Amino acid sequence: MTEAALHRPARPRSLWSDAWARLKANRAAYWSGFFILGMIIACLVGPFLTGHAFNTIYQDYVRVPPSLRPYPKPAMVGSALADAMRRARVTIEQWQEDKGEVIVAVTAAQPIDERITRYLDRSSTFENAKVVERSADGRRLVMTAAIEQHYFLFGTDTSGRDLLTRTLVAGRVSLAVGIVGGLVSVLIGVVYGAISGLVGGRTDEIMMRIVDVLYSLPFVFFVIMLVVFFGRHFLLMFLGIAAVLWLDMARIVRGQTLSIKRQEYVQAAEALGVDSTGILLRHVIPNLLGPVVIYTTLLVPQVIILESFLSYFGLGVQEPMSSWGVLIAQGKNNIPAANWLLIFPSLFLTSTLFALNFIGDGLRDALDPKDR
Repeated sequence: MTEAALHRPARPRSLWSDAWARLKANRAAYWSGFFILGMIIACLVGPFLTGHAFNTIYQDYVRVPPSLRPYPKPAMVGSALADAMRRARVTIEQWQEDKGEVIVAVTAAQPIDERITRYLDRSSTFENAKVVERSADGRRLVMTAAIEQHYFLFGTDTSGRDLLTRTLVAGRVSLAVGIVGGLVSVLIGVVYGAISGLVGGRTDEIMMRIVDVLYSLPFVFFVIMLVVFFGRHFLLMFLGIAAVLWLDMARIVRGQTLSIKRQEYVQAAEALGVDSTGILLRHVIPNLLGPVVIYTTLLVPQVIILESFLSYFGLGVQEPMSSWGVLIAQGKNNIPAANWLLIFPSLFLTSTLFALNFIGDGLRDALDPKDR
């Protein structure tokens, strides 16, 4: 290394580049970011890869436990065949399973309609049923049907729907409510708090008293009123959550704005004739990005918890859609007979909340100017 290079002054790093370097050094926050990204991708793409629609009902597989092996199990084929033939009102003479195919001979007191194969096709266990032999009087048929295999890695729920697919689809709803509801709350709180702190005076007093009045309204009662007047709609969760959670952000931003507007560069801008809108957009809001980003990452899990709370009590997402809160509410009614209905949605919810909180803590430490 040359002498000139040794005496060359170090290139200063900006606040954001320094914050990024410190955020990467925080392993919990760094890997939590990849976890959240993977969770979002899994919830968006995963339902297309599971092989099941989130609202498809498998009547032969109601509340079956998780398994890495395909269904049906050997003992389930006979019971599924007996159920299908009982609905068809025929008697099973004999049956056998051979190389993924079932061969069944049935009899009846009257000639049997060959459309009886529809009862097998409607079953979740069999497909491509056909008649291969018919007696002269038509009262005895021999049918074959392929045994349809299904994988239920997370098991099925009380209606026979694949829990893995429903958990991933529910993640779309919970994450969408958390992210969109959090961003809406932050947007309202930043604009409201910045205007209140920047204008000051009587306007500030009136705006803060409005915040105090809204603080006094019970959140659950407010949401119940929305449901009563407007019905149960998916957008009501965004409206109800955003209408409450922006209050904390407004107070935080107001306090920061009162501090920023006393800085020399803001006073210089006022002396140069910059109007309040220009000061708000060029000086106040950009300097609030650090606290706002930190609070946003902490607000998203709070929104997800509130959505789960509302769905748990039946005020949130309604069937056939689902969320993690809905699945947890359904799972707690099936303990201990089917504990997987509670375990898997709870793992998805808690792991996501932990990751978001780790990211929030990491951003708080990385953007803290006192630690630079």
